[in-house]
Amino acid sequence: MSTSYDRPLDANEGPDGTTGWGPPGSPPPAAAPEDASRPSSLPHRLWRGRPEDPRWARPALLGLLAATLLLYLYDLSASGYANSFYSAAVQAGSKSWKALFFGSLDAGNAITVDKPPASLWPMELSVRIFGLNSWAILAPEVLMGVATVAVVYAAVRRRSGPAAGLLAGAVLALTPVAALMFRFNNPDAMLALLMSLACYLVVRALEDGRTRWLVWAGAAIGLAFLAKTLQAFLILPPLAVVYAVCAPVPLKKRLGQLAAATLALVVAGGWWVAIVELWPAASRPYIGGSQHNSFLELTFGYNGFGRLSGEETGSVGGGGGPGGGAGGGMWGETGWSRMFDSEIGGQISWLLPAALILLVAGLVATRRYRRTSVTRGALLVWGGSLVTTMVVFSYMAGIFHQYYTVALAPYLAAVIGMGAGLLWERRRQVWAALALAAAVVAAAAWGYVLLHRTPAYLPWLKWLVLIGGLVAALGLIFAGRLTRPLALAAAALALVAALAGPTAYTLSTVDSAHEGSIPTAGPAGASMMGFGGGRGPGGGGRTGGARGGFGGGRMPGQQNQQGQQGQQGQQGQQGQQGQQGMPGGGQGMPGGQNGNGFPGLGGDFAGGFPGGAREGAGGAGGMGGLLNGANVGSAAKALLKKDASRYTWVAASIGSQNAASYQLATGDPVMAIGGFNGTDPSPTLAQFKKYVTDGRIHYFIDGGGMGGGMGQGGEGAGRGGDSGTGSQISSWVQSNFKKVTVGSATFYDLTQRTGN
Repeated sequence: MSTSYDRPLDANEGPDGTTGWGPPGSPPPAAAPEDASRPSSLPHRLWRGRPEDPRWARPALLGLLAATLLLYLYDLSASGYANSFYSAAVQAGSKSWKALFFGSLDAGNAITVDKPPASLWPMELSVRIFGLNSWAILAPEVLMGVATVAVVYAAVRRRSGPAAGLLAGAVLALTPVAALMFRFNNPDAMLALLMSLACYLVVRALEDGRTRWLVWAGAAIGLAFLAKTLQAFLILPPLAVVYAVCAPVPLKKRLGQLAAATLALVVAGGWWVAIVELWPAASRPYIGGSQHNSFLELTFGYNGFGRLSGEETGSVGGGGGPGGGAGGGMWGETGWSRMFDSEIGGQISWLLPAALILLVAGLVATRRYRRTSVTRGALLVWGGSLVTTMVVFSYMAGIFHQYYTVALAPYLAAVIGMGAGLLWERRRQVWAALALAAAVVAAAAWGYVLLHRTPAYLPWLKWLVLIGGLVAALGLIFAGRLTRPLALAAAALALVAALAGPTAYTLSTVDSAHEGSIPTAGPAGASMMGFGGGRGPGGGGRTGGARGGFGGGRMPGQQNQQGQQGQQGQQGQQGQQGQQGMPGGGQGMPGGQNGNGFPGLGGDFAGGFPGGAREGAGGAGGMGGLLNGANVGSAAKALLKKDASRYTWVAASIGSQNAASYQLATGDPVMAIGGFNGTDPSPTLAQFKKYVTDGRIHYFIDGGGMGGGMGQGGEGAGRGGDSGTGSQISSWVQSNFKKVTVGSATFYDLTQRTGN
């Protein structure tokens, strides 16, 4: 199980002839002899795998990958367009190469999404080939998930053997948030794949000191930057430090190699940035999420350091507590326990306590190894990435969503696989057996706690997990003295107990539709989203948090009052956008207090934010169009489709989600005024007037989005540098153009003035 397969064995692991695979002084296992008579055809090699692997290893890997593929493909189309914000950009990129390159939200290239475009490119190419549909958009994400499992397996197999690799791959595939995001169209799937590949490549560089592996690792991180900007750089410190200390080459060469990798990172991630920054702003789309049409501003502000401090310019809300201490805020509490709390725990933390125990135990097991030990180096690469990312996530005070934690899943899975493999080989040593048993107890006990948080969901399962884990741990304590079949039985029971909880949540996740901007994994009620300190049900049922993606489509604390308080709030202080300081383009932030710290926020947001859950402005659970889009009726679609070819944009709407829904329904470009939040100063009122005068926009869609500007007065006035552009445009349109009502949706025909 513990053979090193791709480098000279026992070259530099432990001192005094010790190895990294067995008790000190034990020789490395011999590789399996080559069978000269064995056919060398490609199908046979794919099925048999490497000659040094057991014969069951490659079929087991192929089975794992096939099972992961089938699991993630199951009922994939149930989520429809998933996050319509990104799906609209995919639709645009399938129609316009310029939109594809810049990541435009619409084929008219008015504004980009608030991320770089690399994560969109596979989906856009897929839609160009297969047409616009749910499978064409989401299947590339599934394939990236399967590829990530394969990378993690390959990384762990190299150091700890195929059994440990299979364990790591299974842990990753069955992590609930991984099953969620590898079936969703946010940028996180590509990010997780590229970060896993970077770790794998750094470990390859640690094996032989070759520069090419480190350069490729830098390129992978650079490309990951083009998927989700600075989050790709979170693991740079541990990777750089581990290589600088542990690589088997002289220090001077190590530093030169790190410089070369840095150059590769800059080139891989910087070429697109340089083109965008040098491109004349007048002939490219506005950079969504920025306040001054700058991608660098977006990178270091809204998508960068603002996420850490909570000062995201142009954001919808503030952050959590101050860094370095626990606190509550719009995006949940910060602090060391964040990854384990009711908002995040069920998404990622099932095996996190066990992983930390195994990481420490693995480092103890390799403490006597030489500086260049690749086994210890691999543990430090994956474990360092896990701890660094976890600490940043725990204390970042800005925008933070549960699904971000998918970034932890590959690191956690690799640590589990390598740590368990190391301790299993040393199970005859008392301390190793106790550490292995402690990891199993931690997994079982924490699984019990997480399952207890949803008492109505499979109530028997928590007892199976707890009792099974305790029995397995007892067996593992004596595994070194048991016969091999009994020891394997204890290990199998430990795996069942540890994986039963996340597997159940994963199955619930893939059996649920997920739409909107903030999806969550697991059954309904499994995740509770903090918003202004409030809490309430979330999770991933078909009618739960998956649909609205934000606490089951309700504000926290609104379990059984859905709609009632929203209606009351709507009747309270409608239109008080200036007083409340919330954006315009609709009715502002209605009054009335509901105990969540936000006035008038009803059960389904219907009365809480402008637009509500109605046709034309805000879909189900949509926070008034911010988190999800509109329900576009056939009559509204027919209205916009008429003479669509005569216009650059068939319509304009405040906020990207609302615009995205109409664009996906019609297949024609819809301008998103103000970008995602409706707070970007694009287009200006003067620019919009010129578009209308030139006959480039047909309709203005009333309502939707957070609307153009953080208020016209009140405490939100001028927040984030917003100029109130959306409010100005909305007021000008309503005063000068003919109102058209179709069903419950309201439009303004920009070709027909009222004469005011």
